[in-house]
Amino acid sequence: MAVKLRLMRMGKKKQPTYRVVAADSRSPRDGRFIEIVGVYDPRPDPSSIRIDNDKAVDWLRKGAQPTDSVRKLLEISGAWGTFRGDAPSEPATEPDSEPAKATSKAAASKSTAKKATAKKATAKKATATKSAPEADAGGEGGEPEAEAPADEAADESAEEGG
Repeated sequence: MAVKLRLMRMGKKKQPTYRVVAADSRSPRDGRFIEIVGVYDPRPDPSSIRIDNDKAVDWLRKGAQPTDSVRKLLEISGAWGTFRGDAPSEPATEPDSEPAKATSKAAASKSTAKKATAKKATAKKATATKSAPEADAGGEGGEPEAEAPADEAADESAEEGG
């Protein structure tokens, strides 16, 4: 029996979702299957891919042949690299694996947003640290701050002794 990893169409009319299944190559597309390996939803942007890499690699090691579309999904999820013995490519950070293009775009926009936020926070801290000594010391930097605690200690000792 020749086993294939292929897509099985699910969902309503004009709203497809797919299961990635291990099935006998002689069975119909939406017919009998051996095991569900994952789920692929092409409609959201970016598309959603959830593949159990352990099951997929296990089937590939047993000799199952993936279709071209399933092979691409396995490459995105990292299962294909694991099977081939390559350095494990990074699957998406979430269980909902995303296509590589969408992941890189999302990661780029998130990192850009984080950098902008970090720059704003750094600028606010720098402004706060510059203005705080100037307000305390009358704009002369850090030297009066070092003298202020000594003056307070002298004032306290004078009050106690006097």
